[in-house]
Amino acid sequence: MRKWIQYPHREGTVSRQAHADFPDTAIYEREVGRSGFFGPATHLHHKHPPTGWSAWEGPLRPRAFDLNELPKNVAAPWAAPLVLHNAQCKLRIWSVDQAMTQLFRNGDGDDMLFIHAGSGELFCDYGHLSYRDGDYILMPRSTSWRIEPAAPTTMLLIEASNGAYQLPDKGLVGPHAIFDEAMLDVPAIDDAFRAQQTEDEWQVVIKRRGALSTVTYPFNPLDAVGWHGNHSVARINWRDIRPLMSHRYHLPPSAHTTFVADGFVICTFVPRPIESDPGALKVPFYHNNDDYDEVIFYHAGDFFSRDNIKPGMLTFHPAGFTHGPHPKAFAKAMTDPKTFTDEVAVMIDTRDALEQGPQMPEVEWTQYVDSWKPKP
Repeated sequence: MRKWIQYPHREGTVSRQAHADFPDTAIYEREVGRSGFFGPATHLHHKHPPTGWSAWEGPLRPRAFDLNELPKNVAAPWAAPLVLHNAQCKLRIWSVDQAMTQLFRNGDGDDMLFIHAGSGELFCDYGHLSYRDGDYILMPRSTSWRIEPAAPTTMLLIEASNGAYQLPDKGLVGPHAIFDEAMLDVPAIDDAFRAQQTEDEWQVVIKRRGALSTVTYPFNPLDAVGWHGNHSVARINWRDIRPLMSHRYHLPPSAHTTFVADGFVICTFVPRPIESDPGALKVPFYHNNDDYDEVIFYHAGDFFSRDNIKPGMLTFHPAGFTHGPHPKAFAKAMTDPKTFTDEVAVMIDTRDALEQGPQMPEVEWTQYVDSWKPKP
């Protein structure tokens, strides 16, 4: 058994409440925390912005990628460009406008499909499910599936390598907060599913340990007539998420955790009212996320804490340095704050360091690190 050392202490000029009522002489608060946003933390108050660097050298730095510039209409998910990866998590972006001609089965871990754009039909071992933009679709390990896009489809594929997705413990707010599990949709054995059960030859491409194998059937193996149990493909849309909010306190990203896997979490930022209490911080706080790499995929809306970020882009903040709102966003929040945010984004926090995929340097916005520099 072990526990973190606890020594709550106040030194110098501080606010007694984190993220609120900053002292006039030091309005820049920086959170230094462990275990993502779940461990012990200290809040330092600075005279200057913690991101006010004037130069940066070396490989560690904040990065931004425009995933819209990656190849489109890739035939199959296993060929989709690799964005970021480590031993526990692999991120790919897949754009496709044609129906899959083979089934896919991932033997390396669960997949989470976040539908960034498009709509269509998904067929899998458990039946038929329609999809649209904003859907999360949980694909359990070794499930056979394929899609038929009705409109060109782009999705973020998040693999829990050698792991499984679960829901977070919602603690004091109870199991029905954020979203009720009754909101999860599962595939149906319906007319559309039965209609595709032909005697035509089909192949299943199986990924295991990163290698592909192909199994041929003289019929469509998606031929179930029924099923029962509590293990299935599941779908929920970000529009079904009811975020935790406080008018007096800016909640940390951990309050928006949607799914938990081994070594990483997926959080969802959805539209919400902005804090209205005069003393409350109204933008994400400056912080060191020193145990986790932080990734944000921007899906829709106005990303009020970032400049020059558009839907389809992804930012990557490796552990080891302070990050937070851009200067213009922080200044506006202090003088003329918005009352509502309409941004939708997916955040992935990984316990182990992420590596870039081979095509990422081609789509990197290399001036992103300079976007925090004070303007003349």
